[in-house]
Order: sequence, then C-alpha cells, then structure tokens
Amino acid sequence: MDVRTTLERMREVIRDARRPTGPPPRPARRARQFDALLALVIGAATVHYAVDNSEQPVRDFAPGVIRHAPPTGLGGLALMATLALVASAALALRRRYPLAVLCVVTAAALLTPYDVSRLTFYAFVIAVYSAAVYSPYREATLATLPVAILLVGTTGNSDTPIVPNQYIALLILVPMGVAALGVRTWRLRTDEGRTRLSALEREQSEALRRAVEHERARIARELHDVVTHNVSVMIIQAGAARKIMKTSPEQAGEALLAVEAGGRAAMTELRHVMGLLTMAGPGEGTDESADMAGTEAELAPQPGLGQLEVLVGRVRDAGLPVELTVTGPPCPLPPGLELAAYRVVQEALTNTVKHASGATAAVIVEYGPDRLRVEVTDTGGHRGAGAPTGNGRGLIGLRERLAVYDGTLSTGRRLTGGYRVEALIPLEAP
Repeated sequence: MDVRTTLERMREVIRDARRPTGPPPRPARRARQFDALLALVIGAATVHYAVDNSEQPVRDFAPGVIRHAPPTGLGGLALMATLALVASAALALRRRYPLAVLCVVTAAALLTPYDVSRLTFYAFVIAVYSAAVYSPYREATLATLPVAILLVGTTGNSDTPIVPNQYIALLILVPMGVAALGVRTWRLRTDEGRTRLSALEREQSEALRRAVEHERARIARELHDVVTHNVSVMIIQAGAARKIMKTSPEQAGEALLAVEAGGRAAMTELRHVMGLLTMAGPGEGTDESADMAGTEAELAPQPGLGQLEVLVGRVRDAGLPVELTVTGPPCPLPPGLELAAYRVVQEALTNTVKHASGATAAVIVEYGPDRLRVEVTDTGGHRGAGAPTGNGRGLIGLRERLAVYDGTLSTGRRLTGGYRVEALIPLEAP
C-alpha cells in the first residue's frame, strides 16, 4: 500500500512538473534575430578556441598534479568543434524552448574534456539564465537548474580556470551593466505606462463629458418636442375659452376640456422623458416614488404613426383644419423610426398653429417600397397673438433624429403660399 501511494505521488509530481504555469513563450522577431546572432558569435568564438587548443603542445604539470591534456589531431578537433557548435547553436532557441536548450547544453558541457571546458561554459551560463527567465514549466525548471549546475560544476578537476583571470572583472561588470540597463528600461516603461494611463484617463473624462453634453442636448430636444406642441394647443384653447366665456359658456367648457386633455397628454409624455433621469435601482426610492408607481403603470408607450389621428384631432380642436392622408400599404416599422416620423408631424403642426393662424394644413404619410415619406403643408396665415419667435431648435432636433435612420428633412416656403416640411426615411428591405 505504501509503495503504491509513493508511486502515485511520484506520478502526480511528474504530471505537475509537465504542466506549464504560464503561457508558452512567443519571442518577437527582433528577439529571435538577437538570439541567432548570439548563437553565431558564441559558436565562432568557441570554434576558434577549439582550433587553437588542438594545435597547442602538451604542457608539463607540476609533480602531483593530475595531467589532463586536450584532445589533439583531427579527431580531437572534430570532437571539440562539434561540442562547441551544438552548445552554441542551441542558444538560437533559448527563448522558445529554454528547458530543452538547457538539457542540450548541459549534455554538451558534460561531454566536454576537462581542459577545454571553456568550449561550452559560456553557452551553459546563458542556457541557465534563459531557463530561469523564460521557461513556463516552473517546477521542472526549479528541479533541473540545481542538478545541471551541480553536474557541470563538480565534473572535472582541471588545474586551469575556466574563465581567464583577465576576464573575471568583465564577467562581473557585464551582468551589473545588464542589470542596470534593465532597471533603467523598467523605469522608462513605467513612466511611459503612467503617461499612457493619464492620457487614457483624460480621454475617458473628455468622452464622458461629451456624452453628458450629448445626453443633455437629446433630453432638451425631447422636452421641446413633448411640451411645445401640447402647450401651444393649450394656450390657443385657453385664449378662445377666455374670449367666449360670457357669450358661449358651453363652447368655453369644451375648450377648457381640450386644455385639460392637452395638459394630461403633456404630462404623460413628459414623464416618459423625465423617467430617464429619475430611474431608481432595486430597493431604492421614497414614498413619493411609491405613490407615483400607479401613475407610471398607466403611462402609454411612446407615440407612433398609429397615434396621428389623435394628434390631428387635438390640432383640429385647437381651431386648425387638418387633413390626414395615408397612402401605400402600412408596414411594421421600428419604434424609434415611427417616433421620429410622429415628431415631424407634431413639430410641423405646432409651428403652423403658432405661426400660421387662419391657415389649413395637410398631412401626407406615404409608405413606399424602400422609403417612408412624411409631408406636412399649410396654406399660410398670420402669426398668432403672443406667439414667440422661433429659434429653429425644433427643426434641428428633427434633422438629428432623422439622421439616425439616414433620413433627410427638407423645409421651405411654397410657391403657392404657406410652408412645407418633408421627411424622407429609407426603409430596410424585408
């Protein structure tokens, strides 16, 4: 039982060691080019070292010192050159396969004769560094590194140092310089990251500000569209009721009923818009919001082309004769598109009521195969008493609404007198 448990634990350890703890390294093109150049430089230097040592005469050693002579002749040269080329060529893949490169270079270092350990020593140092930095198999790397260093460090007893004495200072200063360069690069990248983050925060703040301004403008246009029409009709009806209050009380009562209906309609549509600003999340709200729950439940949806008869009826009650004509087979349209078309008729009739008192108006809704045409015309008249001077905001809002659906709005005076508003909205093919 203990043996089986031990074997199972060993298998789990092996499986864990084979699992990567990070994504596989994908070196960039410049990094691959640098590694290839590094392998070429190390290979050329070590092959040159192998050629020099194959031609060196056997040295005499002091008494009692074990004599290890480098291999000589063509066979020795071929062995040393092969080991040097294998160890250095493997470095070209040190970022992509760091653990495999370490194993190959370690094997080459163990096969290298004692007195020419310099052939593979530098490649071994680079392979150890690469495995520690780039290998995604952290557990396997932590287990392999000390074994490789122990094997290479305890193999052989050469009486000559692997690194020449004149290069020891260089061997210390180069890593220090690389470390300093790395710290400097890290600081530069940190500063660049902070700069980019600050710029991104500024861009997000600016985008948020523009979004808020756009939303405020949209709500202002919506309030204008919702309120202006109904309030204009209410003013006219209230003025008519005041004038005939004494002479025709019944007609005055009807006018006041129309004022009441227009006020209710204005409040209903106004709540739709204000609901965008007063929405409360789950569990939020006050007693006032609870009291309004019943009222909000009775609110009608946003108006569409189906409510044009009601709109025209209210305008007729205000004293403006209006003729509504619908041509073509009606088809289902997106709610937003219907709302935009409804607002065109509403805005045009409102302007007629305010600025063309005594005129007659005509509304034409034409369903075409590929577009919807809405036209509102009037015969012209005089400005109503107390009518304010228009600022064009209503028409600007209509153009922006229609632009969402690639629609166009054309306005202008007619040759026969009066004013004409025409909206063309393309329809998607079924």
